[in-house]
Amino acid sequence: MLRIDDLQLFVRTADSGSLSAAARGLDVSPAVASAALKRLEASLGARLFVRSTRSLRLTAEGEAYLLHARAALASLHEGAQALAGGREAISGVLQLSAPSDFGRNVLLPWLDEFQASHPQLQLRLLLGDGLTDLFRQPVDLVLRYGAPEDSSLVALPVAGENRRVLCASPAYLQRHGEPRRLDELAAHNCLRFMLAGRVHDRWCFQEGRRALTVQVSGDRVSDDADVVRRWALAGGGLAYKSWLDIADDVAAGRLQVLLPDCLGEAAPLSLLCAHRAQLGKPVRLLHDYLQTRCSALLAQAPWRNGAYVLAGA
Repeated sequence: MLRIDDLQLFVRTADSGSLSAAARGLDVSPAVASAALKRLEASLGARLFVRSTRSLRLTAEGEAYLLHARAALASLHEGAQALAGGREAISGVLQLSAPSDFGRNVLLPWLDEFQASHPQLQLRLLLGDGLTDLFRQPVDLVLRYGAPEDSSLVALPVAGENRRVLCASPAYLQRHGEPRRLDELAAHNCLRFMLAGRVHDRWCFQEGRRALTVQVSGDRVSDDADVVRRWALAGGGLAYKSWLDIADDVAAGRLQVLLPDCLGEAAPLSLLCAHRAQLGKPVRLLHDYLQTRCSALLAQAPWRNGAYVLAGA
């Protein structure tokens, strides 16, 4: 029978990449943590991590199971809240910054639902793809893709397994054809994103165990990721987008994922704040809510259902 504390240890180990760090976070000894992980693997009949004296990484089975473990823990947390008398009443102001595309097209309805459940909560939302200074700007929390550049910030993983995917609209593919190899991207109009004055025109992929980088070009560049998505929807060219940004478009048939044998680069989504003192009840509830919603989208990701070849598989 699976134990909740074993699931918690597994998720914490996956998030931190360290069994000893997960043990410290749960206030247990490394020996107890190691035994819990072995017990979970024995219960599942699968190896969740590849371990050596210097490294620890998820296996393909571990990557797949992590989504279910997160969802199970979130469901148990919600159940405990219900038994305690419903959702915890929270109030005050949450000042949040989020990426433009994710914020407008994915996050907004989620925040509507979250605020409806906590009517005493006030939200202040800033959207943009530039770097946010948590110490100077009127923002408490930042949702951002990629590894945090400032190690002094507190980072709570929201969607650590998220990746970029190559995509285009059916209209564009009907006019220009579908690329079958990475070297064919040179013949296509690639819609590029610019951040801090730098154009992201080198798209990174993984084919089996090989890391591949492709130089791309096209007739459109924007510093707003939502604009790039809109260009792609309108048939303007190929885009290299976060799965979370386009999951609904793919499900609705507005965009099509391309080159299924090439795994896109990692694009983890994290919730950042300046101090641990800010991790109060409203922030933790918001984090858990966003993590659960993102997990549902990631469960539909193409590299989860076999269309992509998992790295290290």
